[in-house]
Amino acid sequence: MDSALFIKAVILGVVEGLTEFLPISSTGHLILAGSLLGFVDAKAKVFDIAIQTGAIFAVILVYWQKIRVTLQDLPTQRKAQQFALNVLIAFLPAVVLGLIFGKAIKAHLFNPMVVATTFIIGGFIILWAEKRQNSGENTVQVSDTDDMEWRLALKIGLVQCLAMIPGTSRSGATIIGGMLLGLSRRAATDFSFYLAIPTLIGAGVYSLYKERAVLGMNDIPLFAVGLVASFLSAWICVRWLLRFIASHSFVGFAYYRIVFGIIVLVTAWTGTVVWAD
Repeated sequence: MDSALFIKAVILGVVEGLTEFLPISSTGHLILAGSLLGFVDAKAKVFDIAIQTGAIFAVILVYWQKIRVTLQDLPTQRKAQQFALNVLIAFLPAVVLGLIFGKAIKAHLFNPMVVATTFIIGGFIILWAEKRQNSGENTVQVSDTDDMEWRLALKIGLVQCLAMIPGTSRSGATIIGGMLLGLSRRAATDFSFYLAIPTLIGAGVYSLYKERAVLGMNDIPLFAVGLVASFLSAWICVRWLLRFIASHSFVGFAYYRIVFGIIVLVTAWTGTVVWAD
């Protein structure tokens, strides 16, 4: 692997890790970063999805205590069984809709202009959701993920499917959606992270299997560098976010999305930046 490709892998891995669990869309940022770096071929699309697995390892590490206890209690404890069932139920809609629409979405929506537009729309949705939260229109009904019922998990799973549109943000959709459905900010964030484990691992494995024809043994170093960079940056980001949400809202991320989306659209319209599809 030449030095230029190594640098691209590191940059994209860091971008993935820093953005995967923030409500700003990792896929959108990877599409934009890949466009600027000239990394936009079929292999690049597989790379973008595969390195999400590195970010998931960071979540597993941060939440290992909860995951370990759940696995230990799963055979005998009703609470652990309900929690695992909720994650499975929330995961299934993305599997079904992903298999049906995934190919068409990648073919037609994975481009910088769609990302910029959804950045802006998503930003305004976050502002609206935070306004409802602050005004008391949203009543917190669930403050711990162990208290969720399966119907609520299914609704969050359906909301997660919106993130199939690049630029929407999987974490943003599930966290904000969870808050609108009655979860506390912390419970919505925790469940979003738990749901990310099967969702992103499944997407990564499926993408690698489906696109195996375009990959070879010489691609292993590229993917390994991206995974490590993604893991390290995600580990830092997740730990920071859990502290951040204890005393802050997501309004700052909303304004970031809106400003960044406008910048992309303006630079594209003026020709300042040539955003490759």
